[in-house]
Amino acid sequence: MNHIKHLKCVICGKTYQPDEVDYVCPDHGAEGILDVVYDYDVIRQNISRETLAGNKDTTIWRYKPLLPVEPDSPVPPLTVGGTPLYDAPRLAAGLGLKHVWIKDDGREPTASFKDRASAIAVVKAQEKGAEIITTASTGNAAAALSGLCASVDQPNVIFVPKSAPQAKIAQLLVFGSTVMLVDGTYDDAFELCLEAADEYGWYNRNTGFNPYMSEGKKTVSYEICEQLGWDAPDVLFVSVGDGCIIGGVHKGLKDLLALGWIDKMPRIIGVQAEGSNYMAEAWTRGEDVLTKPPIQAETVADSISAGLPRDRIKAMAAVTETDGAYITVSDEEILAAIVVQARGSGVFGEPAGAAAYAGLVKAVEMGLVSPQDRIVVINTGNGLKDIAGAMKSVEMDGTEPYLVKPSLEDVKRALGA
Repeated sequence: MNHIKHLKCVICGKTYQPDEVDYVCPDHGAEGILDVVYDYDVIRQNISRETLAGNKDTTIWRYKPLLPVEPDSPVPPLTVGGTPLYDAPRLAAGLGLKHVWIKDDGREPTASFKDRASAIAVVKAQEKGAEIITTASTGNAAAALSGLCASVDQPNVIFVPKSAPQAKIAQLLVFGSTVMLVDGTYDDAFELCLEAADEYGWYNRNTGFNPYMSEGKKTVSYEICEQLGWDAPDVLFVSVGDGCIIGGVHKGLKDLLALGWIDKMPRIIGVQAEGSNYMAEAWTRGEDVLTKPPIQAETVADSISAGLPRDRIKAMAAVTETDGAYITVSDEEILAAIVVQARGSGVFGEPAGAAAYAGLVKAVEMGLVSPQDRIVVINTGNGLKDIAGAMKSVEMDGTEPYLVKPSLEDVKRALGA
């Protein structure tokens, strides 16, 4: 892979060749997250905006020369990437804005953004000849890995908290994964997964540990900018739990800026639930995320519930290096956003996905965006992932079905009511 210069530790800056280390900088243990550093001169020889314009592949693999995989490596057959970017003029008008788009990653094969990273994980694992892939997850990363593995008959072992939504656990079982329901938190599942992977030699997909997961997630930034004609948005809103998605969004934009494909860096605004606000707390207080202890995380948005964000260094850089911000929203604001986003755009998000839109609403109130800003909100997961959350949202809104008898007269009665 001559387009990769090296892997660089985000803590000490030490560099390694890709075949020197498997996951992290050994000088810092599990905290020594690595960043993939590319040779953009080599990349320019293999891909350009012009070649992309003629590429009929709509998946993330259209950007293969920008990804950390071998050019001839086979890829999973599922259609990962190429999700729609919807113009949402009614949502914009309701907030006094001119331009709002919703990037709907609930349209991925397993219905969440996490398919982008899992596709890379499967390719990297097979490049290494791994017999088993593993991950810890609150549900979506697990389902993504499970589905991508099923598509290529790759055995896998999944660790999820037993509190994960039933729809996500159902996906794991349907796809045939070996599922470990952990009687504890996501952080407990993460640590147990690290131990098991080390003990059995499994390939570890964990975000904030495996450096290549950010590289899959960065493809959303490529798509957004390409869908906007390479005119980058002014502001991007993304919900934040473990920090890997927002770090990936930032990485993709840095790639595009380095290649000269966009001419500005958008501001990135990370949105956290009040009950899982590690990053927002650290950003507001100017705390060092390397030494800040874990918090007790609890939120209705399970996909962004993390007491100790594993990719917190990249997650902080995504905001500080783009003149962005971290903001928090309550569970009530998240649930309300599910309904508003759905009715204003037709995009049905799970709580973690709708949290980004709730963040936009809060940002407008705080004066963090201007009416003329071109704004993209990333919806990271489909609402069917968490029906209980969706039902809470409509109950809060006061929406309920009418029970009618099988007669037109009773329909008239209901309509009159």
